[in-house]
Amino acid sequence: MSAKTWTSPGCPVARAVDIVGDKWSLLIIRDAFDGIRRFSQFQRNLGVARNILSGRLQNLVEAGVLSVQPASDGSSYREYVLTEKGQELFDLVISLRQWGQDHAYEPGEKHARLVDVATDEPVPRLVYTAPDGSRVRASDTRVRKAGE
Repeated sequence: MSAKTWTSPGCPVARAVDIVGDKWSLLIIRDAFDGIRRFSQFQRNLGVARNILSGRLQNLVEAGVLSVQPASDGSSYREYVLTEKGQELFDLVISLRQWGQDHAYEPGEKHARLVDVATDEPVPRLVYTAPDGSRVRASDTRVRKAGE
C-alpha cells in the first residue's frame, strides 16, 4: 500500500477512513462479521449495485482487510473472508453499533442487538479504561502530532 495517496498522511484516523470509511465498505465489513462470505450474499443483503460492490470488495482485499478464498463447500465460487487485520475492526463495528443504538433510534423503536453466542445476553458496552480502571474520556486525551 505504499503507493496509496493518503488524505492526511500523519493522521491515523484519516488513513483508516481512506481504507474503510465509506458506507458500503463499512457495511461489507459488518456483514463479513455476521458470516456473509459470497459476492451474491453481500449484494442481496446490501442491495448495492454490482459494480460498486465489486469495487469495494477489491479495495478491501487490496488493503488486506479481506482475503479471497476458494468456497468452503468445494464449489467454484470464491469467498471473501476477514483477515486478521479485518478482524481487528471489530471494536470499530461495535462502537458504531452502540452509537447507533443510542442515537439513531426513537425511544422504544426496535433494532438488532449484538448478543453473546454462549449466553444470548447483550454484549457489554465497549468502554476504554486507564490502567487504574477509570474510564477514559475524550477530555482526558490529546493528540500528539508526529515529531512532537
